[in-house]
Amino acid sequence: GAPTISIFQKPPGVIPPGGSTTICCTCQRGYGSFVLYKGSRRLRTLEQSGSRAEFSISNATYEDRGTYICHYLEGGTVLARSDELEISVEELRLPRPDLSVLPGHKVTVGADVMLRCTTAHPSTGCYLYLEGQIRAQLLSGEQGDYNLSHVQKGDSGRYSCQCYTISAAREWSAVSKSLDLVVR
Repeated sequence: GAPTISIFQKPPGVIPPGGSTTICCTCQRGYGSFVLYKGSRRLRTLEQSGSRAEFSISNATYEDRGTYICHYLEGGTVLARSDELEISVEELRLPRPDLSVLPGHKVTVGADVMLRCTTAHPSTGCYLYLEGQIRAQLLSGEQGDYNLSHVQKGDSGRYSCQCYTISAAREWSAVSKSLDLVVR
């Protein structure tokens, strides 16, 4: 069948001006090329000898904000398009939250796990990121808890969180230190 392509940001999160991040595009096929678009503008092509391409953004500016998409080509023919990845560049003014995991970062399949994003700042919302996933998870509650019940191998990975003020002028925190959840 036709190949599918995924796009994600590594490390995830809103990046500050001057900061850096990498846009990763992966495809199960490993002999074509990847083209990165921002909106409808073609940015860069990477000939691939593997199943992934990495496009770096360093010393980010507000110009780097926007919607990115990857195309996978073989012989000049577009075989797959990724979902849209939104890159945000904002001043990070709030302190870095802490991410913790209960009962611990090594668990067995089927266990119940709680990820908690703790911030000293009142009335904030927080997002939970899993590296490799395009969608962030909005955390609920003042404490920013996220419950994973009956974890599977697929829940393994590198998690981090980031908070913002719930007000007209949204202000962002730095991204928490990441933690690796191992499900075995």
